[in-house]
Amino acid sequence: MHKEEPMPRREIPFAPDVYYHIYNRGNNREAIFFEPDNYLYFLKKVKKYLVPVADVLVYCLMPTHYHIVAKVCQTSEVSLAMMKLSVSYTKAINKKFQRVGVLFQGQFQAKPVVNSTYLLNLCRYIHANPVKDGIVADISQWQYSNYLEWIGERDGTLVNREFIAEYFDSSADYRKFVSDYLKSRQLPEDVRIYLDSLEK
Repeated sequence: MHKEEPMPRREIPFAPDVYYHIYNRGNNREAIFFEPDNYLYFLKKVKKYLVPVADVLVYCLMPTHYHIVAKVCQTSEVSLAMMKLSVSYTKAINKKFQRVGVLFQGQFQAKPVVNSTYLLNLCRYIHANPVKDGIVADISQWQYSNYLEWIGERDGTLVNREFIAEYFDSSADYRKFVSDYLKSRQLPEDVRIYLDSLEK
């Protein structure tokens, strides 16, 4: 039987002290998380592999895809960290559910976030995903993002509270910032174009 050769890992050029939107989805747009423990296991791998080389600002894990926004600390290690994360998670899922083959749609994607307006709108868009996709009616009901940390209702470690305090005077301010988007679904034009490109 012919053994399929693994795809070569593509190095993504990361710049120091720059925020990146890191994301991927399931192969053929299929699920990557099947039960609650899967989300928690993925976050455990984020802490093990990504946190030592990047400062996580936002994350949201959805049934078929994930979003992470992080500021790079060690530029040469991020691609390797994400590869280790993806490979270890895929192996665990395949073993648990007796499946074979790829889980993700190729390598993760990473795009630099060019300014603070862009960054803040991206944060609220990512946190709003569970409502936007019709999974929950209230963002607070979705346990697999760090929205609850942003509004001070959960004491998780995958969050940058200094960043939040720099841009929002209170948790109520961020709640309103996200709520305003969900009510209008309007974002700055350049942000909207970028986010629309992720849906293709």
